[in-house]
This record gives sequence, structure tokens and C-alpha cells, in this order.
Amino acid sequence: MNLPSVKDYSILEKIGAGSYSTVYKAFKKDGSREVVAIKCVDKSTLSKSAIENLITEINLLKILKHEHIVEMRDFFWDEGHIYIVMEYCNGGDLSNFIKRKHKLAEHVCRKFLQQLALALRYLRDHNVCHMDLKPQNLLLVKRPVLVLKIADFGFAQYLSISETKFSIRGSPLYMAPEILLRHKYDARVDLWSVGVIMYECLFGKAPYSSNSFPELAEKIKSMRPIELPKSCHISTECKDLLLRLLKHDPKERLTFDEFFTHDFLDLEHAPTKENFDKAVTLIHKAVNTDNEGCHREAYHLYCEALRYFIPILTNESDLQKKEALRLSVNEYIRRAEELKDLTCADPEKNNQDAMVGAEPCKQSKCDSLERHDAVNFQELCVLSRSTGGMADALEIGEVAEQYLAESNYNLALEKFQSCLKILVPLLGKEPPSRRRELLSKQIHKWMKEAESTKALLITRDMEKNVQRAPEYQIQEQCALQ
Repeated sequence: MNLPSVKDYSILEKIGAGSYSTVYKAFKKDGSREVVAIKCVDKSTLSKSAIENLITEINLLKILKHEHIVEMRDFFWDEGHIYIVMEYCNGGDLSNFIKRKHKLAEHVCRKFLQQLALALRYLRDHNVCHMDLKPQNLLLVKRPVLVLKIADFGFAQYLSISETKFSIRGSPLYMAPEILLRHKYDARVDLWSVGVIMYECLFGKAPYSSNSFPELAEKIKSMRPIELPKSCHISTECKDLLLRLLKHDPKERLTFDEFFTHDFLDLEHAPTKENFDKAVTLIHKAVNTDNEGCHREAYHLYCEALRYFIPILTNESDLQKKEALRLSVNEYIRRAEELKDLTCADPEKNNQDAMVGAEPCKQSKCDSLERHDAVNFQELCVLSRSTGGMADALEIGEVAEQYLAESNYNLALEKFQSCLKILVPLLGKEPPSRRRELLSKQIHKWMKEAESTKALLITRDMEKNVQRAPEYQIQEQCALQ
């Protein structure tokens, strides 16, 4: 195969092709010898719409700068071709990655979706709709952890939430029903595509996989319900997000705000620079509070910091930084577990086990607050006797605390969530009263306990993933070589 000649670059090999372009791996001839991908577009094959798409893509890539969007390094042209120089992604695309693995574990799917969501949040901030999200357009970079990046903005356009369009854009298998049916559509079409990608990650094939376009179109036009494989084992949060993304009626589909705040993605604790700074601040507060002997508050602060630190740890590519952070995180986990045991113990034992060196007045104040909480809870239980649902929910909360004391975090979190599901709506109906005041404080306390329990669960998941990481990394290296 004859490779093209491109000024200032040495072409190494062809790595992809589209309807009007070919993509090559190349390196710059200057001293840096930077490896890049060059999209080579044959001018003679361009239709009017293709020219418009190319201009849009170049204009967008000039301004879109995000760690999860493939970066354009340069563009130029000669008599016969237009060249777009892009960063080279050495991990191939998500489609081939899924084919090699057959299907992805839920925690791997979550990581890729979290990165995709961060990029989509950035695009929404710029009123950009991609319009062609699919595994082939999601490229992977190995550094050494896999990082996902959105590529190919040929169909993208500026489209706010309130604007609607009619034109057909995208790839049929990942195209939202409203586009295929030629209905009005808005930026939520990208969310349907994310749902199809998520389904394919989890189960190895798209929900409407078909042998022909007419077969695919018929499945979508008939609004055939999305069915999950009978043998699938995915979490409640994962299933909820998947099925809410794959709503045929865009009005029933979750919104971008709901997507970005969904529990399965947990973007609030995504591994970003801002979240690292938050984690450091929380740790400083935790250590200071711990030194003052306020065990319960220190416990919650350590757990809150861990929610930020653990994704950062698993995403760190510098091995030295990763090991240093792991040692620190392990120390925070150990101290959080110790404080959890202290706060779950009897008040008298709590006082005996108070930290050496804590200032007596501050220690006494913290112990007094904890005793005050216990008295308030007993009063709330008495006042709730006339309301069966409230009394039952408070009992469930007590059971949750017992499970937490026994380090049975899965059941503790389940019980905390169950009681809060009952108590929060009851609080909304409760008139101003002493009972409402006590109920509000108890709900706030158990919400903090639930969040801290989540953090401890995540630490256990991290330990499991670390144990199987070497095998996973070896497989990945073999697959990428």
C-alpha cells in the first residue's frame, strides 16, 4: 500500500478510514518526533454537506480543550487534500476493546462512562451536541491506565437544550429514535447514544443489534421495549441509569442534569484537580478534628475525603505518586475504621478510649454532643409512636447502626437507605413542631452515616480491584501490543 506524503510528517501506517477520509499514524520530523494521528481528507470526494461537516469539526476542535476530548494539534491543506493533525490514542477504540473483552465488568463500565460524562458536561457548557456518539468514536489512551476520549466531531453542532432540529445525523445503531423517526429532536439525543454504548459495554452488543437497517428501523419504530439479558448481574444504580437513558420518548429520558448527578457515575467525586484539592482540605480538617477528640465528626471527615481520594488513586498513572498516595489512603482508611469502632461503642467506653492529648474542654464538648444526640433520638422515638411508618423507619435506622458497628457495610447502607426513603417524605409533611425538629436532625445524621458507609464500601471495592489489577494490566498490555 502506498502511503501519502505529508509535509513535516513521516507516515507510518493506516489506522482507520471513513466515508471521505483516511486516518494515518505518523510522527513529526522535527526533534520531538511526536507521534500523531493525521486525518487525510480527499477534496475531490467532498459533497456540500461533507464540507460543512468538516468546517464545523475544525472550528469546534480549535476551541474544545478537555482531557477527555481528542485534541487537534494542527490543520493544513494542499491542492488535493485537507489534513487534520490529532493527538494519537495508543489504545485503539472502545469498540475493539469491548470485542476483545466480550463484555466489561461494571466497575470498568463505570470508569469509562464517568470519563465520557465529564466530556459531555464540558460540551454542554459550550452548547455542543456531538450527534454521533458510538464506541468507534471513543478512543483510548494508555498512560498506563486507560483514558477515554471523544473523537470525530464531523456531525457535531451547536445545539442548546431548548433548540430542536430535524436533519438526520449519526449512526443508525446508536441513533436516538426521534432522529430515525424524523421527529423534532434536541441535545438529549446524545443521552440515548450513551445508553446504547453503556448497554454494549455491559452485555457485549447493542440493545437493537440487527442484521440489516430495515430490521433495526422496525425495532425502533415499533418502540420495542429494551430488555436486559436474563443472566445479567448489575447493581440497582447501574440498571436505573441504563433504563432511564434508553427511554424512547425524549420527554421521559433523564435530563443532562440528572445524568451528571446520577449515583452510578458519582461525578461529584471524579478524579479531577479540583477534587484532589477538596480531598486535601478535608483531610486537614479531619486530622485537626481528630486531635481535638471529636471522634464522630473526624470519622465523617476522613470518610468524605476518601470518597475523593480513592478515584484519584485508581486513576493515577505515575507509579511513584500512586504508591505514595496509596500509603496515605491506607492510613486514612485505618484511622476511619478505628474512629468508626470508637463512635459505635458505648458512651462510657468512648470516654475511656478518648485520644491521648486531646484538649479536655473540647473532648468534653464532643462527648456531651454525642450524649445529647442519643437523648434526642430517644425523645424522637417516643414522639413517633403515634405514626407507625415513622416508628418503623427509626427501628430500621437503629438496625443500620448495628450493622455499621459490626462492619457489615452492605447491609448497613441498605438499611440506612431504606429508613431514609421513608423518613424524608414524612419530614416534608411534618408541621412545625418539636418532632419535626428532632426528625430533621436524625435524618441529617443518618444521611452522613450513609455517605460515610459508602466511602468504607468503596475502600473495600478498591482493595478487591487492586488484588485483581496485575492480571488485568497484563491482559491489557498483551491486547495493546
